Amino acid sequence: MQLAPSRGWQVGSRIAAAILGGYLFVWGFTTFGIALGLAIGSTYGDAQTTMYLLAFIVFLIAFIWAFTSARLWRIWAVLAGGGSLMTGSAWLITSGLH
Repeated sequence: MQLAPSRGWQVGSRIAAAILGGYLFVWGFTTFGIALGLAIGSTYGDAQTTMYLLAFIVFLIAFIWAFTSARLWRIWAVLAGGGSLMTGSAWLITSGLH
């Protein structure tokens, strides 16, 4: 069975969103969580360990969600956009700590 060109593009985009978008989202989630941990007075090691453990669960959820969501644009917006926003927020939080 051969996939139609538009269908193949959609599948490829979902795979890319699941892997790359999921990675961006988890990166933002992790940096944001570590920044919040530092802002509330936690040590870097504790904040980092906690967020790294949560990152595995968050990536799994993001990966599965990328294949179950009905709208392809929403997947990219949430994963890539959300990851970028969380990374930017983490940068703002940490720049205010110095």
